Amino acid sequence: MGACLNNEDLSRLTLETSTVDPWNSKHVHDSVHGNIYLDKVITVPSLPYYSSQNRLLQLRDLKQLVDLFKTINALCVGAEGLKVVTDSVFIDISGVTHMVYPGAVHSRFEHSLGVYWLAGAAINMIKNLPGEDLGIDHFDIQTVKLAGLLHDVGHGPFSHVFEREFLPRVLNGCQWSHEEMSRKMIEHIADEHYIEIEREMLNKVEEMVVASKENAPSKSSKEKLFLYDIVANGRNGIDVDKFDYMVRDSRACRLGYEFQFPRLLENMRVIDDEICYRAKECLTVHKLFYMRADLHRTVYTHAKVKAIELMIVDALTKANDELQIAPSIQDPATYWKLDDTIIKTIETHPSPKLKESKDLIQRIRRRELYQFCNEFSVPKEKLEHFKTVTPQDIICSQKSCGVTIKEEDIVVANVKIDMTRGRNNPVDRRTRCLFSQDYETNDKFTIEDERISHLLPSGHQDMIVRVYSKKPELVSERILNIYSFAAVCEAFDNFQVKTYGKIIQVHATPEKKKHQR
Repeated sequence: MGACLNNEDLSRLTLETSTVDPWNSKHVHDSVHGNIYLDKVITVPSLPYYSSQNRLLQLRDLKQLVDLFKTINALCVGAEGLKVVTDSVFIDISGVTHMVYPGAVHSRFEHSLGVYWLAGAAINMIKNLPGEDLGIDHFDIQTVKLAGLLHDVGHGPFSHVFEREFLPRVLNGCQWSHEEMSRKMIEHIADEHYIEIEREMLNKVEEMVVASKENAPSKSSKEKLFLYDIVANGRNGIDVDKFDYMVRDSRACRLGYEFQFPRLLENMRVIDDEICYRAKECLTVHKLFYMRADLHRTVYTHAKVKAIELMIVDALTKANDELQIAPSIQDPATYWKLDDTIIKTIETHPSPKLKESKDLIQRIRRRELYQFCNEFSVPKEKLEHFKTVTPQDIICSQKSCGVTIKEEDIVVANVKIDMTRGRNNPVDRRTRCLFSQDYETNDKFTIEDERISHLLPSGHQDMIVRVYSKKPELVSERILNIYSFAAVCEAFDNFQVKTYGKIIQVHATPEKKKHQR
């Protein structure tokens, strides 16, 4: 079963904390939140379809969420609500996860609606707290909801794979973020579709979207800074974006996680311009971060998911010069056309220069993935001085055994999984996760782990090193590939002994996998 949340209860919670009139609003039924009510809808001429396919059925050919959704078309501005010209296009929020978890095919379309709805619920919950006068007005509510709606509009194809794996490789480590691209896309949408929106609101929406980045620009306003913690919280990582995607992903993958985010919505308040939570919910906060880390280990960085990601990155890299994929990030007018269908473009393109990319994609289709050899978790005491393991490190650890493996034969994935704050505890004084005793006092404080429970983890980051063999299992080369795979496994074992004095992987690679026909 999926996450045990009652749709009726969630819908009631968010509706009761919303200023939306359900009788005069457009609503969409969501699998997580029940009915999502949208501010007053206006009708504008439909934008052209970007694909004639039925997007509700062809979710594996998901389209980029740029103008957001066409079925609703527009949300009003100012006193009438929000306005953004939209298009019903989809992109899979979980990258390539659906190739391993077939049910994980929900889209960023759904996620963005969910964050929009929860952002509205959160700010109205804060506004309606008894005895609080925070000066929250209609402008603030609409700004936060619009930020929730558009927070992911800058994502590229295959979600974070494009940003963290592909672009650094082809742009020599160039720093680029989907948050900053979201800011540019919001400007592009407003200009391209002549959206009449106050400049102040547009600026604040953009600031809220990039608020979680370390190098986020200074906020234009020094008042109501707590508003920037709702959608993308750069202070402590607790935000409605996580609330939505964690529950949505765990439900889609049928993992059975339980995270009752309404408890956090119901038990937050603002003290000294910062969102705090009642101390009794400290374990709920811990559960949020633990569940996020477990989703990364179980789903997002699953060994086969990672193998497919590595193959897609190689395919995109080999096709980059011919199709000019990376340069599209320079221009929003070009970037919005770039989506998951780039794989189909490569497959059907007539250029012979794309043969290597096409072969890789065909291997994915046939499930001839890069072969997972083994993995180890870096010892806790070695994390601080850990250096990225490269294919060259593994090659240099091979012994003479009749088969010589080359650097291009293997790929190493250094997978970092943490609880949002690297090796730091996400709930301590350094991360500014603040609590209060009740609604009658204005004292805020942090809570150390040892005061909560002795069962909480003592470490907060894993670094997993995985090695894959790239050799395809072609019939004519099958015997050679078997020995090559075994040689890679042996070199990986030798590397561990050389680095840590012993083999630290959980178990040896099964002999039958090394010699299977």
